[in-house]
Amino acid sequence: MSAVPVLFITHDDAVWQHWRQIDTDAWLPARGKSLDDLDRWVAQGRVLAVLDGGLPRLPEWEDATWGQCLRSAVLVVASMRPNDEEGKRVLAAGAKGYCHVYTPVANWSVVLDAVNAGGVWLGPTLLARLLRQIDSALARDADWAQGLTAREAEVAQRAAIGHSNQAIADALNISERTVRAHLSAVFEKLAVADRLALALKVHGIQ
Repeated sequence: MSAVPVLFITHDDAVWQHWRQIDTDAWLPARGKSLDDLDRWVAQGRVLAVLDGGLPRLPEWEDATWGQCLRSAVLVVASMRPNDEEGKRVLAAGAKGYCHVYTPVANWSVVLDAVNAGGVWLGPTLLARLLRQIDSALARDADWAQGLTAREAEVAQRAAIGHSNQAIADALNISERTVRAHLSAVFEKLAVADRLALALKVHGIQ
């Protein structure tokens, strides 16, 4: 499989030096310094990009500019001081991921793999918060659990409101390895790729 081009947009040379250490067998890193570079990137038929959220003169995340800018781009926003409120605004603007600027280099491949495959990447606290909000806002529909065993459905319900594997294991008095096995079966049976997609399925959003 050939390496995937990814545009890293930052004005900070130290951040670029960190990002450019990504696995070049899997990714072809290029540097940009402005949103104009993102526009040119997309015009060239490329879509994957990482944006330094500290870039000067960025529009507010509620600005309509983002709707047009991100229509074709698959964008991960990286913050020097990530927080859940900003993360929600970033995702609402159309970005596919939100994480720390200095996410360890080895982890960048995991983040990019997820969004490049059509998923969403966000930190565990924001994920848990969003899932709890979904859980409180929507009534459960049992139809989603058809085809699952009773234990798989129980594990899925807990995962869908943001419980960690260890928390599920403790609550159900099973091993974390067993939780992972159940979740793997759930993902396959429900044709979902990650916990966010699982939560949407459980709560009848998709």
